Amino acid sequence: MNRAGAPMAAFIGTTPNIGTTSAAFAAAFRLAELSGLSVGYLCLNLKSAKLHRFLGIEEPELTLDKLQPELRSASLTPERLRRAAYAVPVMRNLSILFGNLDREGAEFIGAEEIDHLLDTAEMAFDFAVLDVGAYWDNAATVCCMRRALSRIVVTTPALSHFQEDGGKWIGGVSARFGIRPDQYDCIVVQPSWAKGGYGMKVICKELGCSPLGEFPLTEALLGGFDRGEFGAWLWEDPAGRTAMKKIAAVLMERHGLRAVFPSMMRQPWYRKLRLYRNGVSSS
Repeated sequence: MNRAGAPMAAFIGTTPNIGTTSAAFAAAFRLAELSGLSVGYLCLNLKSAKLHRFLGIEEPELTLDKLQPELRSASLTPERLRRAAYAVPVMRNLSILFGNLDREGAEFIGAEEIDHLLDTAEMAFDFAVLDVGAYWDNAATVCCMRRALSRIVVTTPALSHFQEDGGKWIGGVSARFGIRPDQYDCIVVQPSWAKGGYGMKVICKELGCSPLGEFPLTEALLGGFDRGEFGAWLWEDPAGRTAMKKIAAVLMERHGLRAVFPSMMRQPWYRKLRLYRNGVSSS
């Protein structure tokens, strides 16, 4: 589907709890950093949203479920979405719409609501990253995967993840909605302590998709999750500083986003300009 709004990249996991959200958020962080543009990260994992905890936010002020009245009435505006989103302190042009915290209400979020949210996000941001988790049995996954211009499947070197789970979702259910395996790119989450497993070439051949890159799952990152320091890990840790950078560069080139000169991003005047452009006071 070709649309005039902001391009979207949707991340889906083959298996729950393997690092799909962390890879998606790291990509969004790098896209915001490298481009200087407004990037919206929409958590559409309807039953197990955890990003707020990874960032040290106990109770987000606004989440997806709290926007349901506006989604049902199709009255959500780009301005309202930007105000509802959380601006990451170290990357103020990255805005997060935290996911559904009302697990019981997940089944009541329909395709019309999700489509309206995506329509609004296309107007609210320059680029949108969609995190749908690892299940196809909900409107968010179906709508996002059909809408996105880049579809990224996240898996691990474990055979049960990319062969069994990946074959079921990407090789089976996805095709029912008109999305072929070769329309996906693949990111492999690589735990630093794991030995063996299968390589990218074998994984992509099994899934039928194209290789995009790897995401390192380090012990420092896992500790950062527990302490709510995921953002600090991406900004300060040596491994975090490079995580998803090459993948973000590929997405930028694919979707026509221009890179900001690296040394410019560190300049105080540029950071203030970026805050101003995104409507955030620098005081």
